Amino acid sequence: MKTNSKLKKIKVYYATQERLRKKAINLGVNLIAPETIFLSNDTKLGKNVTINPYVVIGKKVKIGNNVEILSFSHIEGAKIENKVTIGPYARLRPGTHLMNGVKIGNFVETKKSKIKSNSKVNHLSYIGDTIIGKNSNIGAGTITCNYDGIKKSKTNISDNVFIGSNSSLVAPVKVNKNSIVGAGSVITKNVRKKTLALTRAPQLEIKNYKKKKK
Repeated sequence: MKTNSKLKKIKVYYATQERLRKKAINLGVNLIAPETIFLSNDTKLGKNVTINPYVVIGKKVKIGNNVEILSFSHIEGAKIENKVTIGPYARLRPGTHLMNGVKIGNFVETKKSKIKSNSKVNHLSYIGDTIIGKNSNIGAGTITCNYDGIKKSKTNISDNVFIGSNSSLVAPVKVNKNSIVGAGSVITKNVRKKTLALTRAPQLEIKNYKKKKK
């Protein structure tokens, strides 16, 4: 009896997905390999949306116009405005809000974050409990360190900010307008506007260095 019940649930699930895919296609959504794409009953889709193979869209997702979602991305509880590109391999968790023209690239995870117009998080980054202003660029490997083991804190990155690769922003912290954070930095204090912030250790070279023998 349990097996029959499970099979019935699976059949209902796949029938529901088929209905949701057909509904999306009828609305003009471009589903690439639709049998590999999974939607939710409350998914809201705008005009000229393209969803590539192996994308999962969970509950409470609203997608605007001219959006492309690349393969192997997972989205839930997110608001996505117009002309946004997501993925591949992106994860948007609940509370994510992407404004017009935002780019979220491969292996980027966002949570409870608002990313304003034309900003980019292109590679290998975690953005949590964060506000990113307009026209900012977040370099590969950037982490917003939002949890200290006891409580969550917020990061605020203003407009026209460049965060260099492999940087860590230890919340609570603010990077003000038109500033640059040098690659490899660990930022623990607020960065003033129009400044370059660096916490990188100086490079050390030892000539003719030989490994110690065991």
